[in-house]
Amino acid sequence: MPRGTSRRRALADPDVADGKTIMELSQDQLEQFDTEGWVFLPDVFSQEEMDVLSGELPTIFAMDREEVWRESNGEAVRTAFAAHFYNEAFRRLGRHPRLVGPVMQLLDGPVYMHQYKINGKAAFDGDVWQWHQDYGTWARDDKMPEARAMNIALFIDEVNEFNGPLYLIPRSHKGGVIEAGHDLETTSYPLWTLDKETVARLADEGGMIAPKGKPGSVLLFHSNLVHASAPNISPWGRVIVYLSLCHVDNHIRQFKRAEWIAHRDFTPIEPLDDDCLLELARENAAAAE
Repeated sequence: MPRGTSRRRALADPDVADGKTIMELSQDQLEQFDTEGWVFLPDVFSQEEMDVLSGELPTIFAMDREEVWRESNGEAVRTAFAAHFYNEAFRRLGRHPRLVGPVMQLLDGPVYMHQYKINGKAAFDGDVWQWHQDYGTWARDDKMPEARAMNIALFIDEVNEFNGPLYLIPRSHKGGVIEAGHDLETTSYPLWTLDKETVARLADEGGMIAPKGKPGSVLLFHSNLVHASAPNISPWGRVIVYLSLCHVDNHIRQFKRAEWIAHRDFTPIEPLDDDCLLELARENAAAAE
């Protein structure tokens, strides 16, 4: 699997990041993203930082609130939406320069948070995510004008071949928005999905990959890239956090979905300091003394 080397720089524009250090992609990674539609970056976050985030998950997953969407069995968490509104660690993650910076670079400008998801694949009970394109949903349901938005995903747990890794079809983003049907029955969550013949054709053309890695790994992929994930029947759960970031000029025009699913605050994200999660770990340790 191709792995580029990430680097960081200080943005000169104080209106964007106030001189803070922002991670950006190398030229090779930019070219891979354009050609293949995805880039995988191992070891972006430390284990100490991941411990801060994973330590919050039991509390979030136990919440009885509409943003915490459960699988069809009514128990396992499928997605916790908008956790940056009700959890401090994930609020900081949503403004982390190692996530926001590369997307600003790829989308060529300031971004806002269109959607924030903590996706669980519970051991034995994590259900399928059907074949789909994210921008297909954003265009149909939210009237987002263009595919000037994308996902950047952080592995909270190790993602391996057994626990429901994300399947990507390389280069499938080049075909634009593909015809899809609105699947309201397969899982607890409605989704615009592709038919089997289309997926087979795209896979024959581009192949298929499943990025795997340790906690702290990051995956970026184009919003038109066709992707899915199988059910998790293994004894190992896995959690991935997805920030769906959109260029501020490309904000959604339709507001039929709940605000906690498709956000309506188009204010540009101002990245925090690079050590914001470690600072929270220190604050939590001091409070516990």
